[in-house]
Amino acid sequence: MTVGRERYVVHLPVVAGDLPGAVRLARVLARWAGVLAQADPGETTVSAEDDQSVRHRLFCDLRLATDRRCLLRADHSGPCSRRPTTP
Repeated sequence: MTVGRERYVVHLPVVAGDLPGAVRLARVLARWAGVLAQADPGETTVSAEDDQSVRHRLFCDLRLATDRRCLLRADHSGPCSRRPTTP
């Protein structure tokens, strides 16, 4: 992120059949937005429209040496990374 600029959160409502579907969609959108220097996909969360105080974190969120965030799932095991690991 650029020093000296304020941070904002953009709320983008989507329609999904269930929470796992919303999480999958949010991960795709966050990774796509990650190509933009202004975006910080590591802090992406999902919440139900009628219960926005309960947020589900998508990514690990730990900062790496590059000052970017780990983009693995929030509950991943093993070392942090900017790229998904293959099972």
